[in-house]
Amino acid sequence: MSNLQFLWFILVGVLFSGFFFLEGFDFGVGMTIKSLAQTRAERDVVIHTIGPHWDANEVWLITAGGAMFASFPMWYASLFSGFYLILLLILVALIMRGVSFEFRSRMESDAGRNFWEWAAALGSFFAAFLFGMMFTALVKGMPINANGDMTAHFTDYVNLFSIVGGVAVTLLCYLHGLNFIRLKTTGTLRERALQWAKPLYWVLFAGEVVFAILLYFNTDFFTKKPISTTILVVALVALTVLATWGVYGNHEWLSFISSGLSLIDVVVLLFNGLFPRVMVANNSAYSILIKDASNSPYTLHLMTVISLSVLPIMLIYFIWSYWVFYKRLAS
Repeated sequence: MSNLQFLWFILVGVLFSGFFFLEGFDFGVGMTIKSLAQTRAERDVVIHTIGPHWDANEVWLITAGGAMFASFPMWYASLFSGFYLILLLILVALIMRGVSFEFRSRMESDAGRNFWEWAAALGSFFAAFLFGMMFTALVKGMPINANGDMTAHFTDYVNLFSIVGGVAVTLLCYLHGLNFIRLKTTGTLRERALQWAKPLYWVLFAGEVVFAILLYFNTDFFTKKPISTTILVVALVALTVLATWGVYGNHEWLSFISSGLSLIDVVVLLFNGLFPRVMVANNSAYSILIKDASNSPYTLHLMTVISLSVLPIMLIYFIWSYWVFYKRLAS
């Protein structure tokens, strides 16, 4: 494995980490439209908290997919063909969520607004849940042949481990969204987000225990990388403790940063377990390795130069956009 191959494996992980940190609270806020918010005015405020950001946050996903395609075409081909149906459902969920914000604002009837509010809430829920299912199934191992082709069945995608993974990611996103709402709103909506977060964090603790147990029995993470895997699992629990302390102590920034870092920790945990593979096969001899899945050295070098040139501009834009819209919204 070359240094550039290793670098681009890390960069793909960084892009997915950025996506889940930023889009994670978008998903969470979207789910609160029909749960936390109780009046039309509150739903307006909830949607406006992510209005300037949600579409830009999705760029991280597009960039991660593009980087995977350019740097690891075999990984991209195996993943996107093998998980085609799940990715199609994710795409439908993202489209429904995206158009719902625009269509809702143009509805004159309560029934029309209600329909598109449910579209936003369900689109956010299913996108988060299906992402969690897909990545959990990915690290469990799939039926891949010597050519890298996947011939999976329903239970390879949908099983206890993948369902728990989907629920865990959904709950992490929902709590991340509640913490974002606490940062961006005032009044009763802000207080209600705080009260809802308190019991949900205890549910999250229980979920993390179940996930860790299933991770032990369904993957080779603890046998091949016992130290790093244990550290990352402990870090996930520690970040949840910090977020819980932030909720009960009403430290908004602490709980928000901790919940976001929890999502990043999950991504790092999965990428750490994957390494040096990019796809885990049920037959370990057919697992796809980083060194076999990557593009040519020239392509990786060219991509590195371009990325280092464009990345600072992207980061400046993101920081500027969040600075411009930093003020709280009254509920």
